[in-house]
Amino acid sequence: MKLSSLIAFLFLTNLAIAQDIQTEKSSDAELVKQLMKEDLGIRTFSFADVVANSSGKKVISFNAENTAHTEVSTAIKLAIISSIEELNHENSPVKKLRRINEASRYFEELLLKKLTAMEHLECSIPKNTQEKQQRSGYPDLRIKHLASGSIFYLDPKLYEQKSKASSLRTFYFEPKTRTMKIQDDAVHLLLGVSHDGVDGNWTFGSWNLVDLSKLKVRLKVEFQTSNKTLYRKANIIQSGE
Repeated sequence: MKLSSLIAFLFLTNLAIAQDIQTEKSSDAELVKQLMKEDLGIRTFSFADVVANSSGKKVISFNAENTAHTEVSTAIKLAIISSIEELNHENSPVKKLRRINEASRYFEELLLKKLTAMEHLECSIPKNTQEKQQRSGYPDLRIKHLASGSIFYLDPKLYEQKSKASSLRTFYFEPKTRTMKIQDDAVHLLLGVSHDGVDGNWTFGSWNLVDLSKLKVRLKVEFQTSNKTLYRKANIIQSGE
């Protein structure tokens, strides 16, 4: 199955669920068989193709010979160096956090503030298809190079230094038609910042700016539910206090 057909297939499946369309048992069986047949757990896809087929927007490769690209990457470099220095200070609010995931928001806010302050750039929280600024989901920041009009999406991520070579999932993109945040042909960048793993006294170190146009991703297919559905009275056979 081609990538575009697969994404269209999954979108239609999600739409059918959202609209509570009832299907015959035979259709459910065929759907499960088709998903299993695709071997989606081991196949890899170009992230650029996934974005293009789910949003209709192009992922533009970073070009070191393009003035707009180099000016934006330089601006990100200055912003992250300054942010790391600020958040490593002994009085930094990040030092008191119990979970490193909570620190991501501080980096996002600082980068937003510092990049917005640069005269040749415009930085904001991306809007979704409903024209509403949305914090959750990919990407976190939208940068516009004012002179050229070029758009860059930036997604800051934190990782423990010793886990840099880990094969565990650390990045994901979940395409949703109603809340899609990718609204432009753009350069897609991920800013990975390492930390030392010292709980409650985090220190941030090296960083990497990644061009996502070259990224390969996998599609995780899972059948899931919620507690509301799981613990329905009809499903429970025994209970206790």
